[in-house]
Amino acid sequence: MAQVTLENVGKVYPDGTEAVKDLSLEIADGELVVFVGPSGCGKTTALRMVAGLEEITAGEIKIGDRVVNKLPPRERDVAMVFQNYALYPHRSVYENLAFPLKLRKLSKPEIQQRVQRIAKLLELEEQLKRRPRQLSGGQRQRVAMGRAIVREPQAFLMDEPLSNLDAKLRTQMRAEISLLHKELNVTTIYVTHDQVEAMTLGERVAVMRNGEFQQVSAPQELYDRPANLFVAGFIGSPSMNFVQGTIEAADGRLSVVFGAERLALDEKERSEHETLGDWVGKKLIVGIRPEHLQDASLAPNGRPDRQLRGLVRLKEALGSEIVVHFQIEAVPVVSAELSELEEVHETSLLEALDQERRMRRTAFVGRFDVGTRVNEDEQAGIAVAAGALRFFDPETGRAIA
Repeated sequence: MAQVTLENVGKVYPDGTEAVKDLSLEIADGELVVFVGPSGCGKTTALRMVAGLEEITAGEIKIGDRVVNKLPPRERDVAMVFQNYALYPHRSVYENLAFPLKLRKLSKPEIQQRVQRIAKLLELEEQLKRRPRQLSGGQRQRVAMGRAIVREPQAFLMDEPLSNLDAKLRTQMRAEISLLHKELNVTTIYVTHDQVEAMTLGERVAVMRNGEFQQVSAPQELYDRPANLFVAGFIGSPSMNFVQGTIEAADGRLSVVFGAERLALDEKERSEHETLGDWVGKKLIVGIRPEHLQDASLAPNGRPDRQLRGLVRLKEALGSEIVVHFQIEAVPVVSAELSELEEVHETSLLEALDQERRMRRTAFVGRFDVGTRVNEDEQAGIAVAAGALRFFDPETGRAIA
């Protein structure tokens, strides 16, 4: 086991494409850090540079006390788990697990002892004589992980290892990987585009965009205090609602106004955004997570000055909750950060003609209790939870301190 350190690491391809820019991060001995971000953000390139599968063009990578910039993959003492398992189809599970140990010229008794121990750990004892084609997706992924574990490397590198599994197996394997890490306590870098995987697995999560780290924090810190609009919009499902607003002050109290709506700021919001007083009369971006919105009729003790009015457009019943889509009369947010997180749709002529009206409306999403009484195509009161509002600078996209 060893600490992995990235110091100002960069990668520029021969055609001039800058895939990774000035990455700096210390991953502690035994820590599990997840790199997460949309496709093409550079997370897999960063992982492959640590593995030695991609040359770096700037900076320094250290594994333990060694600078490994010039070392080939086999000399870095790391083990990689790939998205497609990368198993030898003509070899049995036992032979797949034993292969890296044979390359190290370990004795047969030691190889057998290690393979049996890993097979027991991963519940593969009954599958040792089978070939990969005879295994389920989850079992193949266990074999791939076992082949990495059996080497006892200084660090594990995992490149979207669960993306080929169905939803149920992904949930199961997430739990197994988390339990394995607690038992083995090996330094691990895990790459995924799935923010749920990132939040549930990582001791720290590094959110990437355009080859750069946007924020590296514990999962709860990312959720509660996103550093900028991109992180706020990427973390959470459904994603955070955003709207343009203005801070107003009256009688020593602060409120945020957007469209016809006015919400009083509570004590927690004022304490967490101490510089909001400097924004009085200025436009900013307001963020509210869907889970912090509720049917006002189910919150009879809620504050009247903490409620919105919206036109309910759609209700999605999920069993444990109801996702409600509604519109409020306010100006939506247009930014490069949020545009990257949205699917690109072609605009019809009718939509283009209706753009001026639509620009005065913002679509919101709320995660409501199953007992909600709101109806589609009707106005509804929406209660906003205490401490729920987040604020961002519209020019830089950064969170307002």
